[in-house]
Amino acid sequence: MNTDKKREVWSTKIGFIFAAAGSAVGLGNMWKFPYVTGMHGGGAFVLVYLLSVIVIGFPIMVAEFMIGRNARQSPVGAFAKLGGTRWWKLVGWLGVASGFIIISYYSVVGGWILDYVVKSILNQFQGSSVSQIEGMFDGILKNPVRQVGYHALFISLAIYIVKGGVSRGIERWNKILMPALFGILLLLVINSLLCPGAKEGIKFLFYPDFSKITPAAVLEAMGQAFFSLSLGMGAMITYGSYLGRKADLMNAAVEVCILDTMVALIGGLVIFPIVFSYGLPPSAGPGLFFKTLPVVFSKLPWGGLIAFLFFLLVTFAAITSAISLLEVVVSYFIDEMNWSRKKASLLTGITIFIFGIPSALSFNILSNLALLGEKNVFDSLDFVATNYMLPIGGLLIAVFCGWFLPKKETTDQPGNNGKNFYFYRGWLLVLKYITPVAVSIILLQKAGLINF
Repeated sequence: MNTDKKREVWSTKIGFIFAAAGSAVGLGNMWKFPYVTGMHGGGAFVLVYLLSVIVIGFPIMVAEFMIGRNARQSPVGAFAKLGGTRWWKLVGWLGVASGFIIISYYSVVGGWILDYVVKSILNQFQGSSVSQIEGMFDGILKNPVRQVGYHALFISLAIYIVKGGVSRGIERWNKILMPALFGILLLLVINSLLCPGAKEGIKFLFYPDFSKITPAAVLEAMGQAFFSLSLGMGAMITYGSYLGRKADLMNAAVEVCILDTMVALIGGLVIFPIVFSYGLPPSAGPGLFFKTLPVVFSKLPWGGLIAFLFFLLVTFAAITSAISLLEVVVSYFIDEMNWSRKKASLLTGITIFIFGIPSALSFNILSNLALLGEKNVFDSLDFVATNYMLPIGGLLIAVFCGWFLPKKETTDQPGNNGKNFYFYRGWLLVLKYITPVAVSIILLQKAGLINF
């Protein structure tokens, strides 16, 4: 097992912030947030989402940073070191397993995005009919060679970055990808705000109509806040383990939550003005991303360039999340098995690629292979990970840090003095009494035990 002295560390604070924010910023921000906001009425849903980030996301993120930084180990080693009993080590194993499973099918979705980047480069949306553009996505799903090929390309990009190490790989690339992501977002927002439906899109996103809020919408907002921040899968524990001893965890978590939320909201500003400009329903659902928006891009001035920038943006968001998921698994083998980073990155990456092949084939060759009552392997893995593994992981992390972690570990932290003293105490109260209840409700709702 690696010693504390040998452990890699972030070279700069901004490098860590960009890496952690990159882990949080992903398809959940650019794909899911706009369509669930559209399905649940806009502004009021956004308001509940923001409250959920404060009550659920922020407390658990601080807890994960704290566990990782105090133990300076991967999730398995961290809980073994701090937990006092072998049973807490299972929570670490749950995080590693979650990271492994999620990236195996997340890489397939990343492959779809790469396919759309190529389509936009070749200007395939321009001049195509609505039915042709909508059929493009179905064409990807039905082609097993393209599915597996783009899955391999996406996971290879993640392996390449993670293999470079913490500071020279993950940190360096996030310093490039995150500013590029925000730069492209800014260009796309300017374009969207010049559309005739900009005013209506902004009003939909930010003006709260509480008549449209239902209990189901509240639960969806809570779940979206939890999943958007990459919680419960060990990513923030792993990234926290590379922090220096003097890092202020509260400030770091605040900055990451703000950046992640900004990307989600700006993503909405990119999409909804375009949607309203062309008379499209904001409640189009998951198809909004792969079927509806390309149709709109084909009609816009400079639509080919806008499509390319948009899907390149989403590729950056997807890859920054993927490298954090892969790092969770890689860090386990480095810490617990004493593998070199190169060996751990290559072997785990290849294993994840092979494990993900059934997900890539779920919509063609293995389309009739249903598991757990779901449609296919892809849906089954997503169902288990998002409905059970992540909420259970987040709940146990909150309980562990709030109730079982030694008091010295939670209170004796840099920044926990003077004006921040009561901020820390408030965080601990929320983590102990409010966050576990909120995450339990999410878990029960995802399990189908609470329905509205």
